[in-house]
Amino acid sequence: MVNGLKGLFSKKSKGVGIELAPDRINIAQLRKQGSGFRLASYVTVPVPDGVFQEGQIVDPPAMSELIQTALSDNKIKVKQAATAVPGGRDTVTRIIPVPAELDDRELREMVLNQEAGLYLPFPREEADVDYQKLGLFIDEDGIEKVQVLLVATRKEITDTYINTFQQAGLQVDVLEISSFSLIRTIREQLRQFAPQEAVALVDIEFESTEISITVDGVPQFSRTVPIGSFQIQSALSRAMNLPPSRSIDLLQGMTIPANPMDTMGSPRMSPGTNPGTAAMLRVLGELSDELRRSIDFYLNQGENLEVAQLLLAGPGASIGQLDEFLTQRLSLPCNSVDPVAALSIETPQEIPLAARPGLGVVLGLGLREAW
Repeated sequence: MVNGLKGLFSKKSKGVGIELAPDRINIAQLRKQGSGFRLASYVTVPVPDGVFQEGQIVDPPAMSELIQTALSDNKIKVKQAATAVPGGRDTVTRIIPVPAELDDRELREMVLNQEAGLYLPFPREEADVDYQKLGLFIDEDGIEKVQVLLVATRKEITDTYINTFQQAGLQVDVLEISSFSLIRTIREQLRQFAPQEAVALVDIEFESTEISITVDGVPQFSRTVPIGSFQIQSALSRAMNLPPSRSIDLLQGMTIPANPMDTMGSPRMSPGTNPGTAAMLRVLGELSDELRRSIDFYLNQGENLEVAQLLLAGPGASIGQLDEFLTQRLSLPCNSVDPVAALSIETPQEIPLAARPGLGVVLGLGLREAW
């Protein structure tokens, strides 16, 4: 595409990866080093309330100034960047079947101008669309077809991103959906699973959690639920009579007690459980219920489907023993992701373990721009 989801499935350029979120901007610049990568620059700066909400940049001038200042203060001189749009109501990822005999021109015409409109929750003329051919398969009628990964987002969202970066003096040469960035970061981990095994990626961000069920590194199902680290910490703060805060430092210092579940699968509160922990567990219980619904929905789509593991990422994944809590609650193996270790990245500056789960998206973007 010329505009919109720019460079989604291409390989090019040398710049910087920039992740925008409601509470922070993450910037990562990677340089190739032998068979691996070195983190040349890593910057994270807070974003004030009201600049970025519900997956949208609501104050582009303020956001562009934050980006520009972060780059300038850290002496990062680049002209182009890769960035990502969070999943949600303004984005779509679907796998669609199309006839295998189509040539590239016919395939493009069918996907972009015919099929896309059938799968979008908004008018086709309001969407930016891209696609990627996957593998061949034989359908139930014995006809050979090809699977196509369709990706779309609202034009107004992508236009706002591109214009915001232009105001910051940067050209956006890669604009993708954040789950693609995360998948790129942990692709080696995903390759450890058999072709018929699905993996549920759970990216707990500030305002929401993005659930992506992948097979062979390709998203088969995506859903965003409005429970994120801010909601978890807000419940914790209210219960402990602490003032509200956009910083999740308090949350990252918490550890979930190793409580057994009751007969209904809910967290059992011991008499000594403090009110803050109890409040946090109630929100995490709601999140686990949403994860179960998403997994069940995916499994009900066809036969021979299996979810082998759940992988936790995002800032909320740094809550101590959250993986054990979800393993017990969902009866599904669950592990937290360490993106730095997953990519074997050499880091000149120490990155605390609590901060690492939140770097999956920005490091995936950095890989697209690696020098």
